[in-house]
This record gives sequence, structure tokens and C-alpha cells, in this order.
Amino acid sequence: MTTADHGRLGFGVLQFFSWPGRRIPPEAVYSRALERIDIMERSGVYDAVWLAEHHFTTYSVSPSVSMMGALVAARTERLRIGTAVSLAAMHHPLRLAEEIALLDVVSGGRVNWGAGRGNDPTEFRVFGLDLERSYALFRENVEVVLGAWRQERLTHRGRFHSFEDIEVLPKPLQRPHPPVWLAASSPEAVAWAAGAGYSILMDPHSTHAAIGSKYRAYRQGLADAGHPVDGRVIPMARLIAVAPTDEEAREIALRGARWTLGSLSDPSRRDYSRSIRPAGARAAGHDSRDRAERYADDVVIHGSPARVAEHIRALKEEIGLHYLLCAPLSHASFLLLTREVIPKLL
Repeated sequence: MTTADHGRLGFGVLQFFSWPGRRIPPEAVYSRALERIDIMERSGVYDAVWLAEHHFTTYSVSPSVSMMGALVAARTERLRIGTAVSLAAMHHPLRLAEEIALLDVVSGGRVNWGAGRGNDPTEFRVFGLDLERSYALFRENVEVVLGAWRQERLTHRGRFHSFEDIEVLPKPLQRPHPPVWLAASSPEAVAWAAGAGYSILMDPHSTHAAIGSKYRAYRQGLADAGHPVDGRVIPMARLIAVAPTDEEAREIALRGARWTLGSLSDPSRRDYSRSIRPAGARAAGHDSRDRAERYADDVVIHGSPARVAEHIRALKEEIGLHYLLCAPLSHASFLLLTREVIPKLL
């Protein structure tokens, strides 16, 4: 997946490894996720599974996307293996380059590399990062990883790292390297990625309207900087709740909203107040919904299979959605999405 056919929707799954309430053994979290990936492989409707990296939280207990990716590679043949994302500021860049390249080799060239800075305050504290340093370190680490893949031997002299004549092995099977995306949530990050010519991954927590606004700004930023605009695959991550009826689906969406907002409750992690702020008449004080209701209605795609399919079609027209990075809020939602929604949209 390197170029987009905007007349046809593409689909991947953003696979979290959530452990809500620690109600099941941790090994069950992984076995259930791998069972879902088996269904994805057999269904043929998904392009890729994108694996989330997080540390020190039950929000997602998968600290190593390269290890999890190797498991996926061993049990699939067609499905691409994305990282959404490798937390590049929290790794030594040469070690990261080695591990992702190795995954690309053992998977037969099926890696999509998504990299991000991260923003969890606990992760930042444990890994010794602060806001200003993390931006610069993330960008330099991405530069080092790409240099290690592109160059036979790497010499690099930067603010954080200096290497002299290092041969990083193995090289990726995909040459010069796997396709690359950078996570970009804030307008500043979107503008920087566009100016540098990177493709981006768009986050699951902004409202649909905000995603559309940032995507338009990104495309304008690419054009202003003289980079190609058309033909890029820009995955837009969306939380999804599907059930036999609209009412049942909204209840799933509300439960997912409460869990997500609760597990990410530290305001330094994500600025939900800005991304979920009502627009138009609601902003004038007429919105009686609580925070979880606004999140469910403005961020989550939810409804019966027919309603979800129609909502996805509408987002294609309204915000330019062409690659939906699905984050189902329940296993039942995933099954209905796979069997009754996506086949109608292909």
C-alpha cells in the first residue's frame, strides 16, 4: 500500500491490546487479538493490521510492535503489518532500524512503518523525555532510521546522535525501505510533516470534522512546499461500533467513549477539550450532551451495518476519507464490520 485509488476505499485495522478492568488473564488479550488477525487474513477485505505500541498502561498492553509483528508474520501470508505507531523517540534509532528491517525480511516485505512521538506523561517520565526535546529527538530518530535503511553504511552527526561508518543489518526487503507514515495529531505536527513531505497517520480521537480540516491543511501544506499531493495513502483512524440496531451500537459507542476517556484522563496526554468542542449552535451553549456523549457522537462511527456503511460513504465525500483505519470497540463490532459493512463498500 503506497499509492491511493481515491475512487475505492481501503481498510485496515488499528489493533489495540486493551485490558479493561484486568477482567481476563493477560495472555487472553493476545490470543483474542491474534484470532481477530486470523479472521482479517481469511476475509480478504483488509489491507493491513496496524499494531499499537504503548507502555505502562492497560489502555494497550503491547510494548513491542516488532515482537507482535513477528507473531503476525508467522501466521499470515497476505496481510500487511503496520506499526501505528513505533514510538520512535523512546528507542535507540539504530536498534529500531534493525528490528523493523528484520520484521520486513521475515514477513516477506509486508511492513508498513508508522512512527510517532508519543504523548503519554508516564511514558515521557520513564523514558526521560520532555515536550521540546521529544519533538526534536523524534524527528532526528526518524532521520537516522531512514538513513540506516537507505545507505550501505551510515555516518550521522546530529543533536542527539553521532555515528561513523556504521553498517546496519539487515536492510529491509522492500527497497529502499518500507513505506513510511508519521503520526500527526496537532496542527503544528501536520504542518511540519507536510512541509517535510512525509505521509501521515491521522488519529482516532479527533472529531470527524477536525480530521477533515487537518487533512485539507495537510494537502495544502504539501502543495505549498512543492511535494506531490495526489496518490498518497493517508490512513484515518476511526473508532467504530456496529450492532444489529442503532440503539445497541450507540450503547457500545458510549461504553467505549467512557473507557477511552477514563484511561486517557490525564489532560497532558491528549487535548480532548479542543478536538471534541461542539461547533455551530452547540458552541453557543445549546449542547446538553456530556463529554462521553459528545465523543461517541462526534468521534465514533456507530450504528447498524447499514447506517455505518452510509456514514463511511458520507465521510468519503465530506472529508476525503479513502483509507479507513478501523478501531472496533467490540469483537461483535469487528465481526459485523468485516462481514456486513466493508463488503458493501468495496
